[in-house]
Amino acid sequence: MKALIATLGILALSCGVAEAQQPPAKTAPVEASPPVDAPPPYEPQLLRLAEMMGSLAYLKELCGDGDARAFHDKMTSLLDAEAGSQARKDSLAGAYNRGFRDYEINYRVCTPAAREIIARFLVEMARLTADITSRYGG
Repeated sequence: MKALIATLGILALSCGVAEAQQPPAKTAPVEASPPVDAPPPYEPQLLRLAEMMGSLAYLKELCGDGDARAFHDKMTSLLDAEAGSQARKDSLAGAYNRGFRDYEINYRVCTPAAREIIARFLVEMARLTADITSRYGG
């Protein structure tokens, strides 16, 4: 091993490179930058909101409440405001669609249980929206 190091040193000197005599070059520290499309800290809450909007769009239509379209429109507004990339848009839209499909599979008619879910989701959506707004600015 010492022979290899000595040989490399001699080779460097013979090529006109005298690295041993030069101080080591200083390099600037590399700072890690966050990924360009990093989700915000409130991403889990947004995904939950999107899922509930999908559920409400289906259940409100099923129960004939007349305002089911409003939840589709709210989801469109959420996507416009929050989906900076296609991956993020797909994630949020996937949560909406999952909420819609989950209730579409289980509910064919409006039942008292469906009405209870609607009421609970409206309360939870209001709480999540207020929490996100107060914690992260709006």
